[in-house]
Amino acid sequence: MWKSVQRAGRATTHLFLTALTAFGTWIFITVLLITAVGTLTLVGIWLLPETVLLVRRIAGAKRNLTADWTGVKIPEVYRPLTGTVRERVATAVRDTGTRRDLRWMVAYWFYGALLALAVPLWPVGLVVDGVWCGLLRRKAVVLPLIVRLADLEADWSTALLKPSPEALLTARVERLARTRADAIAAHGAELRRIERDLHDGAQAQLVALSMRIGLAKRAYGRDPETALKLLDEAQEQAEKALAELRNVVRGIHPPILTDRGLAGALRALAARWGSPRSSEAESGGGLQVALDDGGLDQGVRAPAAVEAAAYFVVAEALTNVAKYSGVTRAEVRLVRARRGLRVRVRDEGRGGAGGTSQAFGSGGETAGSGLPGMRRRVAALDGTMNVSSPVGGPTVIEVELPCVW
Repeated sequence: MWKSVQRAGRATTHLFLTALTAFGTWIFITVLLITAVGTLTLVGIWLLPETVLLVRRIAGAKRNLTADWTGVKIPEVYRPLTGTVRERVATAVRDTGTRRDLRWMVAYWFYGALLALAVPLWPVGLVVDGVWCGLLRRKAVVLPLIVRLADLEADWSTALLKPSPEALLTARVERLARTRADAIAAHGAELRRIERDLHDGAQAQLVALSMRIGLAKRAYGRDPETALKLLDEAQEQAEKALAELRNVVRGIHPPILTDRGLAGALRALAARWGSPRSSEAESGGGLQVALDDGGLDQGVRAPAAVEAAAYFVVAEALTNVAKYSGVTRAEVRLVRARRGLRVRVRDEGRGGAGGTSQAFGSGGETAGSGLPGMRRRVAALDGTMNVSSPVGGPTVIEVELPCVW
């Protein structure tokens, strides 16, 4: 009985907020009439795009209210209202999303008052269900009707507010076009980075190596000790050049990722961070990484592009933890989802990003945190990336990469 009362109370709250929103749309009729008259007389045609923006906000609030009840987010697909007044009016008239919102609003003027049906059910339900459940030990029959009313209202709102398949397809094509452009730009930036690393790193080391070998050859006949010393230096220079080349290769595609798979590569990465002698540990002051690979080393592997993107996301995220978080421990978790791969990196550091599109730690997305590059890698594979980092922590990066297992 108590559970039925709780569910009915939550449903009544939802219906009350629904009725409150419906009352606001009834008042909004005045704005619609003023806009219609102004548009027909051409005197107030500039009001049309502004009114459309208000309709979008009202519909957006209703989408959020429905999502809170159903747990399923309703997507928004609108054409942006930008440009001159004429262009904005043309966009507002042609936008299918706005027409669907207006259709919903007209229907909402009627079914938004379902609260009137729910309120009389409460005294009846408390009496009938109290006897039915308390004395006869049966399931409640009246109070669940209030929950069904809330479900019915949410189903109608979802059906009326969700974008059309054509609008969703158009939005997806536009998103893919943007991510393709970002991927091309990221590819060009990556090539320039590799060229710069080779020129400033390995090439410079090899030039110095060649010079030392030449000097050793000249000094060999008259001063063998000096020649031997130069050869020792040349050997050290060769080792540095090899290290530079390994770093460049690892930045392109880590060989260990091909050999051991994503789980093995991340275990090696975590071990390098935990080693006090590693370059990563020295740059970040040491970082202990708790890795849950989700059993990815068993069964079918993800596509190479997905593994590479996940590896670089984790590597960049751990670098940010070491630089900005102020802690020496991070958690990495991999999950083999039904339609893709999920990656989660968490630390209990200082946080301070303030939103999913903000900086990691205190560095900012444009201050060398690496988040823009991570987003481009994920978006190029049609994946999603969310960053949560309130002030005081924790900071959580969640990435989902679609793939077929």
